[in-house]
Amino acid sequence: GVFAFAGIALTPPSFRNPILGKLGRFVGRLAKSSRRRAQINLLYCFPEKSEHEREAIIDAMYASAPQAMVMMAELGLRDPQKILARVDWQGKEIIDEMQRNNEKVIFLVPHAWGVDIPAMLMASGGQKMAAMFHNQGNPVFDYVWNTVRRRFGGRMHARNDGIKPFIQSVRQGYWGYYLPDQDHGAEHSE
Repeated sequence: GVFAFAGIALTPPSFRNPILGKLGRFVGRLAKSSRRRAQINLLYCFPEKSEHEREAIIDAMYASAPQAMVMMAELGLRDPQKILARVDWQGKEIIDEMQRNNEKVIFLVPHAWGVDIPAMLMASGGQKMAAMFHNQGNPVFDYVWNTVRRRFGGRMHARNDGIKPFIQSVRQGYWGYYLPDQDHGAEHSE
């Protein structure tokens, strides 16, 4: 799997992304349990949208999944400037101002397929970043994924160590990249 991602990451995005999008939509039709969760979530979040509109959102989400995973592999292998040229930063001027003012920052980031990419791009530009991670089930994939995450420096804190080491990094000037849906338990949160 790791070598497949690496090989695909070296192909031009204009070639690979349409294929990956179709593959993602196909897999999304087979993933009954996660698709059902997405349907329920969208029904409650967007009751005004038709079922057809909600299904289109879900299809787009599944289409973007393999694209984001391969972009992460690409970021591990290539010059980040190649990826930055294809990224549309919404509100980048706010980030730039916080950097100029040397502010302490914690980004509250919702889970998404490409969740690691913005932090890695900021780190590639010299911003010290700290994040928390959860070990993957496959030890080889876990090693490669975390090696790619660390490519541009920064600190990675294991989720099972609690939030305190992460907060300490932020106090030391690292920008925090936090996924607030992670539950660290009461004993690690005071």
